[in-house]
Amino acid sequence: MGEYSKALEFYEKHLEITKIFLPPNHPDLATSYNNIGGVYDSMGEYSKALEFYEKSLKVREISLPPNHPSLATSYNNIGTTYRGMGDHSKALGIWRMSLPSTHSNIKTAMNSIAAVNKKL
Repeated sequence: MGEYSKALEFYEKHLEITKIFLPPNHPDLATSYNNIGGVYDSMGEYSKALEFYEKSLKVREISLPPNHPSLATSYNNIGTTYRGMGDHSKALGIWRMSLPSTHSNIKTAMNSIAAVNKKL
């Protein structure tokens, strides 16, 4: 747990500094939110992970084009967190809307969907 605490401390400091120098919808802020969400996800603190993953997604939806791969990453992370919480239906819904069928990362999304379908 100590390493997670250190990671959170550094990511949160980075976020504070980033907020000073960048506008509130800058993609780098989304990356910071995503990183913090990832630590909480690894700790099993899924509600906190979702909070930060959703902040990341919100910034990315505003600052990036709709076909940007980082949006797919956000949806995948949110779906994976719902799967970790045992909410497989919600995870599937998130993953299904994450990518168009022609997107380069569609294989990742489809693998996630297949893994959840096995659990249902």
